[in-house]
Amino acid sequence: MTQKPIALVTGAAQGIGYACAEALAEDGAQLILADINGEGVAKAAETLGGGAVAMVCDMSDASQISAMFDEIEAKHGAVEILVNNAGVAIAGDFLETSLDDFQKVVDINLTGTFLASQRAAKGMVANKIEGAIVNMSSVNALLAIPSIASYCASKGGVMQLTKAAALSLAPHNIRVNAVGPGSIDTAMLAGVNANQAAMDMVMSRTPLKRIGEPRDVADAVAFWRARRQSISQAKPSTLMAVASE
Repeated sequence: MTQKPIALVTGAAQGIGYACAEALAEDGAQLILADINGEGVAKAAETLGGGAVAMVCDMSDASQISAMFDEIEAKHGAVEILVNNAGVAIAGDFLETSLDDFQKVVDINLTGTFLASQRAAKGMVANKIEGAIVNMSSVNALLAIPSIASYCASKGGVMQLTKAAALSLAPHNIRVNAVGPGSIDTAMLAGVNANQAAMDMVMSRTPLKRIGEPRDVADAVAFWRARRQSISQAKPSTLMAVASE
């Protein structure tokens, strides 16, 4: 067992997930990296070092999610920080999108987030851990794009799931938040990067006129951990100022 807070990051082999893991490691977390890409997540764990553990898990498979948590709890202890980052997008015309494609996106992005959040929360409650769950939503939870209807639907669901879970878990002092990235320079944005017209459209609605970097998102995710530390370590006379920021 480790004395460091255990942080599980899904979809951690690359992009935003990897950046989140890196940021949490800098905050002193013991990393558990999960991804369906076994080779990629093993390389990510090796690169991050610090005893980071790589696990292969298909976040659309309830039995694999359950088995992953069983192994983590048996070998390392209860998860204190969960980052539900694993996600996919399958583009296609709305009229031609198959049920299989729609269901695959929802299973990974929404159902997987629910299953992991519920299991992590049960471990936190059982062990009296005042933990944190951060879900990766998207600007597309609010801003619809017709070619990725399933992605928009799943991320809208993640936003509402986050709100419901936050209310449910607040009595246990378990915080549940969501981050909603816009256009971030990851493999998922590769098609847009290669299409100047598409990039011009993205820039037309981006005030800073630049694509975001994975670390931009990771710092927002790690903020929740950092703020908890700042409050717990603050002197009584400073708590009011910290909490009201």
